[in-house]
Amino acid sequence: MSGRVLSRIPKSWVLLACIGLLALNLRGPFVAVAPLVDLMQAELHFSPVMLGLLTSIPVLCFSLAAPLASLAARKFGAEFAVTLTILGVLAGVLIRSAGGPVLVVAGTVVLGVAITVGNIAVPLIIRRDFAPRRQGTAMGIYTAALNIGSFLTSVIMAPLAAVTGWRLALAAVAVLAVAAVVVWVLAVGPRTAFLAEAEDGGDAPGARSGGSGWITFGLTAGFGGQAFSYYGVTAWLPSYLHDELGMTAAEAGAASSIFQILAIVGGLGVPFAAKYMSTTAVAVTLGALWLPVPVGLLLAPQLWWLWSTSGGIAQGGGITLIFIAIIKLARDQASAGRMSATVQGLGYCLGAVAPPLVGFVHDNAESWTPALLVILVSVLTFFVSTTLSVRRVPKGR
Repeated sequence: MSGRVLSRIPKSWVLLACIGLLALNLRGPFVAVAPLVDLMQAELHFSPVMLGLLTSIPVLCFSLAAPLASLAARKFGAEFAVTLTILGVLAGVLIRSAGGPVLVVAGTVVLGVAITVGNIAVPLIIRRDFAPRRQGTAMGIYTAALNIGSFLTSVIMAPLAAVTGWRLALAAVAVLAVAAVVVWVLAVGPRTAFLAEAEDGGDAPGARSGGSGWITFGLTAGFGGQAFSYYGVTAWLPSYLHDELGMTAAEAGAASSIFQILAIVGGLGVPFAAKYMSTTAVAVTLGALWLPVPVGLLLAPQLWWLWSTSGGIAQGGGITLIFIAIIKLARDQASAGRMSATVQGLGYCLGAVAPPLVGFVHDNAESWTPALLVILVSVLTFFVSTTLSVRRVPKGR
């Protein structure tokens, strides 16, 4: 099956465009809820816990549904899995905006499961259909587009809801899903897009051996540290800026967006850096960029913009490096799928725990210092585990 997609596409940039467009749909739809919680609360009368679950449910799905998503990609084929992802996102967005509390939750679950399938399938396509020297670039574009989708959705939701109401604003995200499914079907052809066909688990002769249990464990710990740090900072940075520096809610939200948008630099920068540096050096650099977030906020909160910039680059680059390691160290497509499911499943489980745990520590200590120390531990876990795990990824490939 290797090369099947590219054999149907005149130029490989068309596949890159498809991956980028798909990635816009894999984070934006669930990020869209955060700017609208007040409007949704006024109509649906959700408790604060339920409102928090609307953003936590997809992350829990990333963890719990990862083995099922890996199985779907192998049994149905990566192309059909991508089709299921886009159609699932479309269905989830429309269900979530169509009715009362039950439909809102049901649509959110559908979104989470659909996005989980995409999380597994896209790296498999990149591994299979791009030459080794271009896999890093493709993965960087993919992770950068994830963050672009999150950022754009966060920016436009509130102004759009002020004009149309929160239901139509949430439903508007479906436009990207419609565009993605049209482009995907045109790119790979209707037969490939809608025909379920088991993925060939083998690689060409001479494929790399790797993906040992210890490497998988290390990448899982690194991804878990990355996910915990990212979701912990994302959830609580606005509150920290409000409490420590007296920012208004609007100012704190705008300030924390720096942490999100700078991830694009990290996502695109890691493949470029890996051409000239060892992957160990890249991992050390990313760890050094992550550390100033908890340490800097503890020691010099007035320089929050510098720490947010550093951390934003680190979080975008960290997930890119780990995905690159998975697709380059796995023995074949089947082991790549299993490794990805393990790393993402357990890693996102830690990510889902981060917001409530950091909030619990802060509330009980009545101080941000212990909460930032918790994030420091997760950053160090990413730093050490990722650095030790990516040593076997060859430079410049």
